[in-house]
Amino acid sequence: MQHPQEPPSGIHPLLAGRFSPYRFDPSATVDDHALGLLLEAARWAPSAGNSQPWGFFVGRPGEPDHDRLLPHLAPSSARWATDAGLLVVTLTRRHVGEDHLLYSEFADYDLGQAVAHLTVQAQAMGLAAHQFRAFDLEGLTTELKPNPGWAIVSMIAVGRAADGPPEDRNRHPVAHLRSAPWSAAE
Repeated sequence: MQHPQEPPSGIHPLLAGRFSPYRFDPSATVDDHALGLLLEAARWAPSAGNSQPWGFFVGRPGEPDHDRLLPHLAPSSARWATDAGLLVVTLTRRHVGEDHLLYSEFADYDLGQAVAHLTVQAQAMGLAAHQFRAFDLEGLTTELKPNPGWAIVSMIAVGRAADGPPEDRNRHPVAHLRSAPWSAAE
């Protein structure tokens, strides 16, 4: 019998092998070609009404945009994210301009789809992606000044993982996924 935390046979190896590293190889770079492929993968994600309400701000070590991001990392993420070959700030377009007219009620969900596509593309290229929210949202928003209606949601560190996946990759069983919304509070 299979260990409950091992993916079943039949799940795509890119999905089964995906993990969020806490150590990146600081000597591994993400070149222009790789960056282009990651963003193309995100571009082809599905979205409600084909609205594509996502945007990305990218910075690589040694580039001025990377230096703009580093001061806003929380100490917990700065310990490992600074060694990644690429930092990506994810944004979503929630409103039209400064009005609070909703641009897309699915904007955050659609951004998640784009990030998932980027993550799987990274895995296919031998890279790893670690999504995180341990940063100063207010400070980063002030730094980057996104257009009205746009909001920063998360960051992604992308690069070559320095270690393999952890031994104890815990996941809820499928039965939990089906019952959690209707079960007594945990």
